[in-house]
Amino acid sequence: MKAMILAAGKGTRVRPITHTTPKPMIPILQKPVMEFLLELLRQHGFTEIMVNVSHLAEEIENYFRDGQRFGVEIAYSFEGRIEDGELIGEAVGSAGGIKKIQNFQPFFDDTFVVLCGDALIDLDLSEAVRRHREKGAMASLITKRVPRDQVSSYGVVVTDGDGRVLSFQEKPAVDEAASDMINTGIYIFEPQVLDFIPTGVPFDIGSDLFPLLVEAGAPFYALPMEFEWVDIGKVPDYWQAIRSVLDGQVRQVQIPGKQVRPGIYTGLNVAANWDKINVQGPIYVGGMTKIEDGATIIGPAMIGPSCHICEGATIDNSIIFDYSRIGPGVRLVEKLVYGRYCVDRNGDHFDLQEAALDWLITDVRRHDHAAPSPQQKAMAELLGTDLAISGS
Repeated sequence: MKAMILAAGKGTRVRPITHTTPKPMIPILQKPVMEFLLELLRQHGFTEIMVNVSHLAEEIENYFRDGQRFGVEIAYSFEGRIEDGELIGEAVGSAGGIKKIQNFQPFFDDTFVVLCGDALIDLDLSEAVRRHREKGAMASLITKRVPRDQVSSYGVVVTDGDGRVLSFQEKPAVDEAASDMINTGIYIFEPQVLDFIPTGVPFDIGSDLFPLLVEAGAPFYALPMEFEWVDIGKVPDYWQAIRSVLDGQVRQVQIPGKQVRPGIYTGLNVAANWDKINVQGPIYVGGMTKIEDGATIIGPAMIGPSCHICEGATIDNSIIFDYSRIGPGVRLVEKLVYGRYCVDRNGDHFDLQEAALDWLITDVRRHDHAAPSPQQKAMAELLGTDLAISGS
């Protein structure tokens, strides 16, 4: 069976991570989110998979290649061009990407599934396809019920009593929402749906294709299903995903490494004397990371591989990406550290290098880790207690 993973977006709502990492490659405890999707597709017999790519396409292609080591076949449709030796991404929209593949050479010749490349799901795809066919649908979207007070964060789907889609509400106010069923970005299509997608223009599934299907009276249904769905479309979503995994709330993700103490998981060769570190799980620490005596780690927290947490530093409910050095006495509370950026849980961030604070949090591979001057300490204090230098 055939499927498509949408992987061409720039991931603007997950910046700064997506400056250098495409959304499908964002790691959930060191494993790209798209790898979980491939495992799910293979489990349900979807072994021929198209992936549209654009932003940082080579990162995705170099990791997954032809899919052989994941037990599937993968081919890529690049959306963009090379100009003056530089690869420039030009995504053509989620529906436009499907049409581009079909125009190149007809590929979608039977019922196929389309998944967004930025969510963890454990959906029974086989059952979803069965229900789609039972309805005689040309197009189906998988919906999920969410608490009423959360509907304003999603696209709400309005249906009749038989599940036929009537209309959509994009992030409605709670008191205006006509339903608590939301669009999960998981779609099942018949090849005939491609007749509704124009050629050569950007065209989106949700905002362009679906309204056309409703207007045309096409057999278009919502399929409400109960399943685990962890979206990482925005920084707060990613934050919550990591916390949920560490708390054991995500069935399809096992915490890697070994458990050295209750709630403390580590990769290979972590240098840490846990008797001299103030630690409260759950935490995950990647391989070849060093944590000095006197550091404090409070979970849920993730520290990537090859990091260095200095004496007196505090990592409290924070996510630290690989090769990060957290200097002596730095206190991080609900922060995400990614390269030269420090991000709060709402997605607001600043550039440590531009702020001349890259001595405070920096790349562990640098060799100029000098002690901060009094002026640098004072500057750090201006940032508040969440990111401050303590001690002398």
